[in-house]
Amino acid sequence: MSFRERCEVTEAEDRKPRSDEARYDPEITSEFAVPAGLGVLKPGGEPETTSEFAVPEGLETPQPPSAEPEGSAFSTPSTYSAKSAPAAFTPAAGVPLVSLVKDAPWQDRMRTMLRMPVTERPAPESVQRTEEGGPAVPRVLDLTLRIGELLLAGGEGAEDVEAAMFAVCRSYGLDRCEPNVTFTLLSISHQPSLVEDPVTASRTVRRRGTDYTRLAAVFRLVDDLTDPETHVSLEEAYRRLAEIRRNRHPYPGWALTLASGLLAGAASMLVGGDLIVFVAAALGAMLGDRLAWLCAGRGLPEFYQFTVAAMPPAAIGVAFALAHVDLKASAVVTGGLFALLPGRALVAGVQDGLTGFYITASARLLEVMYFFVGIVAGVLVVLYFGVKLGGKLNPDAALGISERPLIQIAASMLLSLTFAVLLQQERSTVLWVTLNGGVAWSVYGAMHYVGDISPVASTAVAAGLVGLFGQLLSRYRFASALPYTTAAIGPLLPGSATYFGLLSIAQNEVDKGLVSLAKAASLAMAIAIGVNLGSEISRLFLRVGSAGKRRAAKRTRGF
Repeated sequence: MSFRERCEVTEAEDRKPRSDEARYDPEITSEFAVPAGLGVLKPGGEPETTSEFAVPEGLETPQPPSAEPEGSAFSTPSTYSAKSAPAAFTPAAGVPLVSLVKDAPWQDRMRTMLRMPVTERPAPESVQRTEEGGPAVPRVLDLTLRIGELLLAGGEGAEDVEAAMFAVCRSYGLDRCEPNVTFTLLSISHQPSLVEDPVTASRTVRRRGTDYTRLAAVFRLVDDLTDPETHVSLEEAYRRLAEIRRNRHPYPGWALTLASGLLAGAASMLVGGDLIVFVAAALGAMLGDRLAWLCAGRGLPEFYQFTVAAMPPAAIGVAFALAHVDLKASAVVTGGLFALLPGRALVAGVQDGLTGFYITASARLLEVMYFFVGIVAGVLVVLYFGVKLGGKLNPDAALGISERPLIQIAASMLLSLTFAVLLQQERSTVLWVTLNGGVAWSVYGAMHYVGDISPVASTAVAAGLVGLFGQLLSRYRFASALPYTTAAIGPLLPGSATYFGLLSIAQNEVDKGLVSLAKAASLAMAIAIGVNLGSEISRLFLRVGSAGKRRAAKRTRGF
């Protein structure tokens, strides 16, 4: 091949597009590359490309010594020590000094701290010894929720349930715990520190039952957990809690049925009944109790159970009126109503409202309203048919209640005793609550019958004494106040006002019936507020563990 032909082949190859291999050939440099002759020599003799913003060689500034690696904003300062802590932010009003009395009941101490902000609470002192490395937080929270569930299911107030949950957490050294109680939901949150995620657990109360013996056992467990001299490990606490759940009721079913009958009979004696009325009211209440148990076994809601239980006493009273028997038929119906009125739920609902737990109070009062409507429906059905059949039931018979002080005091004590049995109270508390009920009726009778004072005011004062004595007894025995107060308010329940209001409505005297039902509602509110006020008075004049005592919400002044 000639020289000219070789040149033409070379030019043709140069005009071809370059391949990928040739395009990324390391020997081919970029058009922005620094020419070989313009390189700047480093001190070692190697060329280096410099920037026009580079600092000249003779103008280097000395570098500061390397600082510590940057840490978290929430980490403890290196200069911090417990003895010489740096000054912290103090509110303008200052931080109040909290001095808790060791001898005060744990309920008072926990209520004092629950109303404080988290930052002002004193640090917990671990009462119970825990494993090395700290307590098992999930297990402590689970134990706390289980204890709170038993208390709430037993009818305890929301404030006392929160105090018990808070006491359990602090006894195992958990700080920054916030319990929260509503009608059927329990929750608790624990934040280990400001930089760690909080641990939150919750539990739903599916079933509620009345057993004050179980309630007292749970209070004893919490008292032992908060006692520095009594060591209760987590395993021991779980074992005792399981025993409390498995324990049988202290009274058998037949004793409860007999107690409901005696309660109705004693209530009928309070409103002027005699021995025949006592027996008739007792039989009607026992029959209604058995029918309610039958409905409960079939899975019917409590609304229908109350409706069915209210029918037999009303039916017996109407039967006496139709047979023209010379006795107070109204006393038979009134006695049966005393055994059904939900005084326990009413007192708990009003107490929750007065202590600031409005959601739980609204739910409990709504439950009371449903029960009351069920009782009204059962009694009204029977009274309506009785009036249609020609029964002569006199609504004005309420004005003729005879005054028999000794018999009525004995009947009130029997009513309180049988009410305590129905609430499954411990046998050691039955005597105290019986005496408390007798004192309550004596005060009411002296004010209303002798002093001619309004029945609402008399009921409020008597209920206040019940709450005061119940709170003092609970403080003396380091137990719940419910077993000493709930059964004692039984004689004060507005059974007769409820019955005569329903009878007037059944006889088409709606105005008179509504007035009587309004009186019954007023008496019920007087009972609930009186019991709560008596409890608060006992805390007001007794030292509860802090100079500031329990903090309450301030008045809103209209906004």
